[in-house]
Amino acid sequence: MKINLKSGIDKLLFGMKQNDVTAVFGKPDKNYKDEDDNVIFVYNAHKIRLTFYQEEDLKLGYLVASSHDLEVFGFKIIGRKIADIKKDLATKGLTKYTQETFDTFENYFNEENWFILQTEFDEVVKFEIGAIINDKDEFDWKFPAKK
Repeated sequence: MKINLKSGIDKLLFGMKQNDVTAVFGKPDKNYKDEDDNVIFVYNAHKIRLTFYQEEDLKLGYLVASSHDLEVFGFKIIGRKIADIKKDLATKGLTKYTQETFDTFENYFNEENWFILQTEFDEVVKFEIGAIINDKDEFDWKFPAKK
């Protein structure tokens, strides 16, 4: 599954509605609401969790994935050493990360592209990506709105 920075993962684009997603991936394995009333879809086979923002007319705004098929710029992500991935991404100009530590996990957040590489034991175990906020302080939706 190809990560499209600032846009989404694979055929999933920020701004899609639930019916757009089910047209691509089918019915989710799990469907629930979080504490903010956002709708969450979980697809076990794709190892991906989707968040549809309640305050944004239930548009897809956040993705969390851990599939070994994930790749960005042709580089595999999951199961690799963070140092190797950072070297690969640096060749594409991605060098700025804010690092946070939680117990055995470390997050490497790239604000420009709004993604997180989560590691445990120096290996990437999860990739998170969110919709970009533009200069007008609004979400930059990638999926064309239906008229």
